[in-house]
Amino acid sequence: MKELDEGEVMAKPNVFCHFARGVGEPRYLPIKSWVDLNTTLLDALTTYNELNAAMNLVLFEDAMAHVCRINRILECPRGNALLVGVGGSGKQSLARLAAFISGLEVFQITLTKDYGIQELRSDLANLYLRAGLKNLGTVFLMTDAHIPDEKFLVLINDLLASGEIPDLFPEDEVENIVSSVRNEVKSTGQQDTRDNCWRFFIDRVRKNLKMVLCFSPVGSALRVRARQFPAIISCTTIDWFHEWPQEALVNVSETFLANIEYLPEVLRESVSKFMAYVHGSVNDMSRLYLTNDRRYNYTTPKTFLGFISLYSSLLTTKHKDLQAKIERLMNGLEKLRTTSAQANALKAKLATQEVELQKKNEEADKLIRIVEAETAKVSKENEVANEEKRRVAIIETEVAKRRKECEEDLVKAEPALVAAKEALHTLNKANLTELKSFGSPPSGVSSVTAAVMVLLAPNGKIPKERSWKAGKMMMAKVDQFLDQLINYNKEDIHPDIIKAIQPYLENPEFNPDFIRSKSVAAAGLCSWVINIIRFFEVYCDVEPKRRALEEANAELAAAQNRLTSITSKIKSLEEQLGYLRAEFDKATAEKMRCEKEANSTAHTIGLANRLVGGLSSEKIRWSEAVSQMHNSEKTLPGDILLVSAFISYVGCFTKHYRRELMEKQWLPLLQKLNPVIPITHNLDPIKLLTDDATIAGWNNEGLPSDRMSTENAIILTNSDRWPLIIDPQLQGIKWIKNRYGEPLVVLRLDQKNCLDKLELAITRGNTVLIENLPESLDPVLDPLIGKNLIKRGQALKIGDREIEYNSAFHLILHSKLANPHYKPELQAQCTLINFTVTRDGLEDQLLAEVVKAERPDLEELKYNLTKQQNDFKIQLKHLEDDLLSRLSSAAGNFLGDTALVENLEHTKATAQEIQEKVAEARVTSVQIDEARELYRPAAARASLLYFILNDLHKINPIYQFSLKVSALTVTSPHFRLAFRVVFQKAIERSEANEDVRLRVSALIDTITYSVFLYTTRGLFEKDKLIFAAQMTFQVLASQGQVGTAELDLLLRFPIQPNVVSPIDFLTNNSWGAIRSLSQVDEFRNLDRDIENSVKRWRMYCECEAPEREKLPGEWKGRSDVQRLVIMRALRPDRMTNAMQTFIEERMGRKYVEGENIDFYQSYQESGPSTPIFFILSPGVDPLKEVERLGQRLGYTCENRRLHNVSLGQGQEKVAEEALKVAAKEGHWVILQNIHLVRQWLPRLEKKLEAHSEAAHVDYRVFMSAEPANRPENHILPQGILETAIKITNEPPRGMQANLHKALNNFTQETLEMCSKEAEFKSILFSLCYFHACVAERRKFGAQGWNRPYPFNTGDLTISVNVLYNYLEANSKVPWEDLRYLFGEIMYGGHITDDWDRVLCRTYLEEFLHPDQLDGELCLAPGFPSPPNLDYSGYHSYIDTCLPSESPHLYGLHPNAEIGFLTMTSEHLFKTVFELQPRDMGSSGGVVITREDKVKQSLDEILEKLPEEFNMADITGKVEERTPYVVVAFQECERMNLLNRTIRASLKELDLGFKVNHL
Repeated sequence: MKELDEGEVMAKPNVFCHFARGVGEPRYLPIKSWVDLNTTLLDALTTYNELNAAMNLVLFEDAMAHVCRINRILECPRGNALLVGVGGSGKQSLARLAAFISGLEVFQITLTKDYGIQELRSDLANLYLRAGLKNLGTVFLMTDAHIPDEKFLVLINDLLASGEIPDLFPEDEVENIVSSVRNEVKSTGQQDTRDNCWRFFIDRVRKNLKMVLCFSPVGSALRVRARQFPAIISCTTIDWFHEWPQEALVNVSETFLANIEYLPEVLRESVSKFMAYVHGSVNDMSRLYLTNDRRYNYTTPKTFLGFISLYSSLLTTKHKDLQAKIERLMNGLEKLRTTSAQANALKAKLATQEVELQKKNEEADKLIRIVEAETAKVSKENEVANEEKRRVAIIETEVAKRRKECEEDLVKAEPALVAAKEALHTLNKANLTELKSFGSPPSGVSSVTAAVMVLLAPNGKIPKERSWKAGKMMMAKVDQFLDQLINYNKEDIHPDIIKAIQPYLENPEFNPDFIRSKSVAAAGLCSWVINIIRFFEVYCDVEPKRRALEEANAELAAAQNRLTSITSKIKSLEEQLGYLRAEFDKATAEKMRCEKEANSTAHTIGLANRLVGGLSSEKIRWSEAVSQMHNSEKTLPGDILLVSAFISYVGCFTKHYRRELMEKQWLPLLQKLNPVIPITHNLDPIKLLTDDATIAGWNNEGLPSDRMSTENAIILTNSDRWPLIIDPQLQGIKWIKNRYGEPLVVLRLDQKNCLDKLELAITRGNTVLIENLPESLDPVLDPLIGKNLIKRGQALKIGDREIEYNSAFHLILHSKLANPHYKPELQAQCTLINFTVTRDGLEDQLLAEVVKAERPDLEELKYNLTKQQNDFKIQLKHLEDDLLSRLSSAAGNFLGDTALVENLEHTKATAQEIQEKVAEARVTSVQIDEARELYRPAAARASLLYFILNDLHKINPIYQFSLKVSALTVTSPHFRLAFRVVFQKAIERSEANEDVRLRVSALIDTITYSVFLYTTRGLFEKDKLIFAAQMTFQVLASQGQVGTAELDLLLRFPIQPNVVSPIDFLTNNSWGAIRSLSQVDEFRNLDRDIENSVKRWRMYCECEAPEREKLPGEWKGRSDVQRLVIMRALRPDRMTNAMQTFIEERMGRKYVEGENIDFYQSYQESGPSTPIFFILSPGVDPLKEVERLGQRLGYTCENRRLHNVSLGQGQEKVAEEALKVAAKEGHWVILQNIHLVRQWLPRLEKKLEAHSEAAHVDYRVFMSAEPANRPENHILPQGILETAIKITNEPPRGMQANLHKALNNFTQETLEMCSKEAEFKSILFSLCYFHACVAERRKFGAQGWNRPYPFNTGDLTISVNVLYNYLEANSKVPWEDLRYLFGEIMYGGHITDDWDRVLCRTYLEEFLHPDQLDGELCLAPGFPSPPNLDYSGYHSYIDTCLPSESPHLYGLHPNAEIGFLTMTSEHLFKTVFELQPRDMGSSGGVVITREDKVKQSLDEILEKLPEEFNMADITGKVEERTPYVVVAFQECERMNLLNRTIRASLKELDLGFKVNHL
């Protein structure tokens, strides 16, 4: 056989695949080199991208190896793959590429809102037909997101295991399939039976249908699936996608960075290395974050790619912005530089203008003298003309008067003339012809014609022949006759005619009306004659006046002629004067022009000087800014690199982790890289990405002013990915809603038509806020969350619907969960932003509330001043931008634009004024802050207490407290009880005092105690001391009264292992602690002092209450904490008492005693939106108190105002209906045992929130639930726990409290109800003592009871009822019967251990004895059975006669409680240690990770393991092998085997830790 060369065997890369010689040549061969493989895969990727949606992959070595692995799996017969890796690591992309290389098509289900099992069955059936009938190879690619229901995996499991999915096809389709393959089965030589055909079909399906599962290893999902569906593991080949190695990160980043235009090529390598380091450092920090704060943060390769993309876009954007700013500033500086030169040119121009102005002045003066002479001439002639005008005016007045008189007289003659004309109008040729045709005229007609002949007599010669014949001759020529009449000279009638006409006029028949009856024409002639004569008569009266008027007119005309002559002369003079004046005006205008130009030039010079002087500071500042910006060009790649890392990675971390990453990891690396990436000194991401004006605007919109909130806002506004804000205090969402205002679309995933509204918003380009996000999202939203756009970014597919994508669309995701655990897939697609309130931020907010309550005037002034300062910052920014904009946009000789220069000057002046106001406001702000700072201690205490409360969930997840207050006022019954409400009420209750310092001290005390009561009401008894201790330590630490080192020593308490105590009263463990303490400077030589002064230390250790004694010798002056440290080493069993004493001394006795809050007080604090939540404990039914209070207030089941629902299977609908009715009608609802309906709890949370919004004021909800036994089993929604008043009802601690509690179940009436009163009272008291004893004995653990039993008050009350019945039915007390009933049935019914049953019977034999009736029975040492008393007397007897708490009261040895108390104290300090603040660099002590703790325990166990028995040595020493010796040998051998197994497993674990740390 040929020997293989070792070099050939070990050659790299050792990778085989089916495309080593190229795609399309399926030969299983090794690849020659990574370069060849890369070339082949790039060709395949290019071909794939041409045919499918493009994938932008960087094929580094790991990616290529994964493609080869997946390809090998797919090429294998029945090859199915399980790709395990966090989301975003490339599983799907590489699987698609591998499938393409293998010639397989890829199928993925399309999730819709209603996609379920039936839809999956349908898709699988189609795939089976495709693979089995069409013989087409297909890859079924399924991810975590494609499994909305775990039942999907039942089908996948069947597909992988056997290929047979029950009932996948209906019977008729199965027959069709069998028929389709029958011929192919025959061709293989098999019988074509139904089974053979079906098996052939299934075999082909399994051959052609390849299953590729892409699952995430995060969480327990994969582990649970592997157990429930084993075929996922056993029938697939697993390919693990680990974190990308550094080389891969560098290669990927180098590939993408090569496309960035503004990144110098010389820096690409360094930038790539830095990016890879950042990604790795965040992974490390996330692990530390999980260890310290129990918060999950994931980074995936997709996050890294997003980091690169953000860097590219930010660098491009900021580079362009920087160039634009430089250009604007340079333009402004250029304008300022040219201003001085322009001013000098203007001065020369002004000198020329002044010479010209002087010349123009002389010419104007010469002209003005000529004009004055000519004006005098014109004035003289004007005087003459004026006199003539006066005369003409007089004549004109006389003429006008006469004209008026004439016109008035003529008006009188006018009617006659009109009448004559009208008479003529009645005449025409026809009627005149008719008239003259009369042979013999009618009476009067001849007179008319005769009168007409008289009037027409020429020159007054009256014709003698005036007969009808003559008349007819006169009218012979009608037209000529009419013309004579019309043209008759009516103003000049001969007097003879007037005389001759009179007889006719005097004739009565000479009347037109009379004549008209004879002849119309004759009547018209008659009327004409009469009116002509009348007109002439009037005219004769007017004629003299007319002559006089004519004479006056002649005189007037002569006067006017004279005036015209004078006027003409004046006009000539005035024309000459006008010419002179025009010349003068022209000269004057020239003079004014020159003067105006000179003034304008002088004004412009003045403006230029003012502008240069006013903007001189800007010139310096702008010059410096330009210089700085040119430097920024060089540092921009480095600055943006750091800022991009900040935006991409630090959003989920708290302040100290952010600082650790930025200042201690990333910045130092930038300075070490070669070549060095230049960055700005002391770079602040806030300054680079925003400005003061923008931040001021955010603050005005409600963003808290602390730095972390500002950083969060910057990340939110600059991130490429959708922001997902973690906002338990709802501060971030308040700012977002104020910032975006009304256009913001607010949605919740559980609201009706949410997807429809979301799709509409995407199309319109709205900003959408999805609030109250759960930890798991509907997979239908994955394409939106991941921005998986199609059609070149124009569309988006949600479910089976394709919608248009508007680039203006913006999505903000919000969660009010305090510590959500989002999957890596979601975190890779979003930018997590931790908006959880910071201690500093909360302190400032609470300070504002304290000052608002104490000094509202001061707080209002502070608020107004802060808002004014913010407005000033915004205005200053706008003014400077406006100044630069105006200066830059000014074209040419802009100094000529006076308005522009004045505007610039005004802008500068306004900016200067605002700066002065800002300076003044700063002074005022300092004064206000000094006054406000007096109240800061109260706010600091409240902030500290809230963060202590916020950490209590680490003890038990049920301890959830809210900071927020609802939008309604605190005085409203609808307010939501929260920390702020407690804080505000504490301020109201605190003692008033004029002295501010005393008032603040009172505030601190009241706030602290109010929070203490508010918190302890909802804590279990075992946790109340833990809370009090943590509060005390933190308060003292904040005041500097407790040192970090000594507190850390007390809590961690290191113990030196494998030591033997030389002191008989100290255990080895205690001595190990002493030895460990002695190595600390403060406790140096403590071990020697104890060894040298044994007697003194023994006395101290054996004291009954050493915590109240001073330490021996030189140690008595130690601090309280140092005394606790020593005490913990010497007497760990007394540490609970010591802590109580410590708290009492430092905080006050009330913090140790506590205070029972009456249930009615808790009820008063509740409201429609504030339910009461009872945390159940065994043996306690707190809802009885609700029923009693309801009975008192009128809420009972009988009157249907109290709805009591005990939840379980099928009761959810009943509860929902009860809530609906109660919210509307104002009833009470009791929901018992809500922990039994896990699936319904999220719906309950939504129902409670919905009903509380518009509920009746009397509506109340009371809930109860058992706490989870382990944190991981906690199921109660955070929203319910935060909004509810939590109340714990545990059995009381201590014999006295238990005895009082037991007796409280009865009343005076109970004591008096039995006829045998003395016996009944005595036995009832004994039963109460017995009940208290068996209940409290549980605290001693196995020394109390072998098993814990749920004894409760029901056992006691039933026992008392049995006692009453038996005493009434028997003449004597049946002691044996009673002891049997109580011990075997009532209480014994709980007991399952025989020895515990014996113990119970023994107690009853001691406590129920005939001697007690005579007063001779002692229930405990020093506590005899009480005499016959009343109800209050028994309570008094307990208070006065019961001995102090001791194991003696339970019949136990005093040392019985040592183990119990020691365990309690260890649990106390362990829990308090875990509650210490663990922020990076804080005062929470040394941070110990979970791995460190395990390693420490591992080392301790290894040190404590004994050496193996030397069996040869042991057997050699034994002479006789008795059975006992043989058993001893066997035990030694088994012990050796056990030791070896323990040691080997511990060493393997240690090696595992070492590998993880490499």
